[in-house]
Amino acid sequence: MTTEQSEKIAAKRILLVDDDSEIVESIRLALEARGYKILVARDGNQGLAMAEREDPDLLILDMMMPKRSGFLVLEKLRRTRPVPMRVIMITANEGSRHKAYAEMLGVDDYIRKPFAMDRLMESVQRLLA
Repeated sequence: MTTEQSEKIAAKRILLVDDDSEIVESIRLALEARGYKILVARDGNQGLAMAEREDPDLLILDMMMPKRSGFLVLEKLRRTRPVPMRVIMITANEGSRHKAYAEMLGVDDYIRKPFAMDRLMESVQRLLA
């Protein structure tokens, strides 16, 4: 990786919103190893507050969480932000209705758990390129 590439990545901030500590840790480590700055929120309310305050380059959002679901976070962000935030939704949910709704809300990618870390990394790189 060139210095220019790593500086471009280093400037990118990703907000990871998930209540599963193991998932948060593995994603955080994988992304930090690639030079991204990671912010973590453990529930939907905290995620929404951090997204509004920190204005990250990308949001990785779990669908099922305590206090406020990923959908409710996304709905609020879509209503309140003039420029839509890049969003990858991750979920253990199998339902195609959920995927359709996520797409209607404008998620950039929708990844079902469990997923290969490479799959997520490719999506992150593509969205932040």
